[in-house]
Amino acid sequence: MQHEKKSSRRRFLKELAQASLVAGAFPHIVTRRPSQDRVILEREPHPDRNRRLAANDRIRLGVIGTGIIGFYNIRSALTVPGVELAAVCDLYDGRLARAREVFGEGITATRDYREVLARDDIDVVLVATPDHWHDVISIDAMKAGKAVYCEKPMVQEVVEGHRVIEAEKRYKAKFQVGSQGVSSIIMKKAQDLYRAGEIGDLILVEAATDRHSSLGAWQYSIPPDASPQTIDFDTFLGDTAKVPFDPVRFFRWRNYRAYGTGIAGDLFVHLFSWLHWVIGSDGPTRIYGSGGLRYWKDGRDVPDVLTCVVDYPQAATHPAFNLQIRVNFEAAGAQGSTLSLVGSEGRLTFAGDSLILRRAPFSARPGYGGYDSLETFPQSVQDEFVRQYKLKFYDVPPEVDEPAEVVYTAPEGYDDRDDHWANLVAAIRDGKPIVEDATYGLKAAGPSLAANESHFTNRIVTWDSDTLQYT
Repeated sequence: MQHEKKSSRRRFLKELAQASLVAGAFPHIVTRRPSQDRVILEREPHPDRNRRLAANDRIRLGVIGTGIIGFYNIRSALTVPGVELAAVCDLYDGRLARAREVFGEGITATRDYREVLARDDIDVVLVATPDHWHDVISIDAMKAGKAVYCEKPMVQEVVEGHRVIEAEKRYKAKFQVGSQGVSSIIMKKAQDLYRAGEIGDLILVEAATDRHSSLGAWQYSIPPDASPQTIDFDTFLGDTAKVPFDPVRFFRWRNYRAYGTGIAGDLFVHLFSWLHWVIGSDGPTRIYGSGGLRYWKDGRDVPDVLTCVVDYPQAATHPAFNLQIRVNFEAAGAQGSTLSLVGSEGRLTFAGDSLILRRAPFSARPGYGGYDSLETFPQSVQDEFVRQYKLKFYDVPPEVDEPAEVVYTAPEGYDDRDDHWANLVAAIRDGKPIVEDATYGLKAAGPSLAANESHFTNRIVTWDSDTLQYT
C-alpha cells in the first residue's frame, strides 16, 4: 500500500508539472556532462531580449525612491531592451544628483512623486520607498494609468494590501511585487524537482539568515550633508507621528516600526514568496514569532533576532508541514542564508545562487540490532525474530545507496532581478500574465506581518489564506 501511495503521489506531481502554477515564469535549459554532480542552469533567450524593437515598444521608467534597492532595480530594468529611465524622485537631494551622475543628466529629478505620475510619457513606475509609503504611491500610480513594480513587502499593514488589490482590479493595472526570486531559474528548477516528487512528501522547511556586519543590520551610511535643507523630512514622515528632523530615522528607516516592517517584512517575506511559488501553496494557518533586541541597542524599536514557527495545512500540492525561520543580526562571524525543503525521500537546499538536491530515501529494510530493543529480548526470541526477519526481507536490497547529491547553479553574473523586470515588461508589451500580482504579494506579506504581530503581542496568530486576514 505504501508503495502504491508514493507512486500515486509521484504521478500526481508529474502531471502537475505539465502546467505552470505561475504563468510568465520563463523556462530554462539544463546542461550536464555525464558523471558530473554539478549542473549549470541556462536561461532560454527571453522574448524581450531578442525582439526587434518598434517605436511603440519603448518602455519609459519613472523611479520613486533611489536608495540601495532603487539603484539595483534601475540597473536591472535597463537590461531589458527598449527600457529607458525618464525620471527619478527622492526626498534627499544627494540621491537625485547621484542618479543623474550615473544615469544621465537628461533624466528628470524631483522630490515630488506626483510629478512623475503626471507625465504621460512614463509607462511603468518603480516604488522603492520606505514601507509606509508603498500602498499610497502604488495606488496613485495605478490610478494614473501606470504599470507598477512595488518593492517587497507590498504593504506595511494587511488592510493596505486589500486596498492595493482593489486598485489593481479597478484600474486593470499591471502590478508586480519585487520578490524577484519567483522569476529565478534556480527557483524554477526547484519547482520542477518538487513537482517531480524528488524529495517525496514535504515534512519540514528550515530557513536561516545570519548577518555579522553593521550594514547587514541596517546601519546604513549617513551623508555628511544631511540636513533639513537637503532632505524633505516632513514628507518622509507621511502619516506617521511628527518628530524633529532626524537623519538616522531617514536613512536607517528599517529600524523603526513607524516606517518599516523589521526583519519579517524585509526577509521573511522573500521566504514566503519563494516557498509558496515552489510548492504551489496558498499560505499557512498558524504563526508564532519570538525574538528580541539582543545586540543593536541603537535606538531601533524592532528585533535584531527573530525566530518563527509556522504551520501549513494539507493542500492539493503539498501535505501538512511545518516551517521554522531564524534571522540573527549578530551571528558571531556567520554570514549567509539557507532554505531547505525536507521531504520523506530527500532534501532541497537553496544557498546563494545554488540549489542542492540530496536524495536520501529510507531503506526498505527496517534493520535490527544496535540501538534496537532486540538485545533486550530473550535469546530464543531473538533467534526467532532474526529468522522471521530474513524470511520477510529476503528479496529486499539490504541497504540504500549513499545519498546522491546534485548541485544546480546559476551561470556567472546571473541576477534574477533582471528576469523579474523582463517578466513585467513582457506583461506590459504583450499582455503576459504577471508573475507576482497584488494578491500573491499579500499572501507573502500577510504571514510576515502576522509574525510581527505575534512577536509584539506574544501570542499565536491565525492566518486565513482565503480572506487574507489574521486574527
